[in-house]
Amino acid sequence: MFSNIIKAIEPKAKRFLNSKKKTNSLLKQSEAKGNEKEGELKGSWRTLRTFVEAIKAWKSGEYPHFPKKSVVIIVAALIYFVTPIDLVPDFLIGLGILDDAAVLAFVANQIKKDLNKFDEWKQQQSKTITVDMEEESKK
Repeated sequence: MFSNIIKAIEPKAKRFLNSKKKTNSLLKQSEAKGNEKEGELKGSWRTLRTFVEAIKAWKSGEYPHFPKKSVVIIVAALIYFVTPIDLVPDFLIGLGILDDAAVLAFVANQIKKDLNKFDEWKQQQSKTITVDMEEESKK
């Protein structure tokens, strides 16, 4: 079921990726809705944050290692997440976010290897920054 949803949204996701303005808007909307629904998202909150960070890093060229297919389905999941009318409308308190969380989890599972590599890269970046700061403080 979720694979059909993502496949249906993929053409729109590709169009978003061709527009810096649309992609930036999507990321802002995703962050805003994520902050608003953090308690309801529970475990999916981290997935959402990772998706937003991943697209930002990919767009900026900091992390160009994502396969295009993974980028497209992350963006498709974010589009689904911010769309108010979906399988379970978001206005149904307590239930409306469940399908959003399920789609995020489904996509995360589909691209698990790519996300693990991204997480490793992020950890390496934070270690590099820490080492650089320690070396600067010794001078």
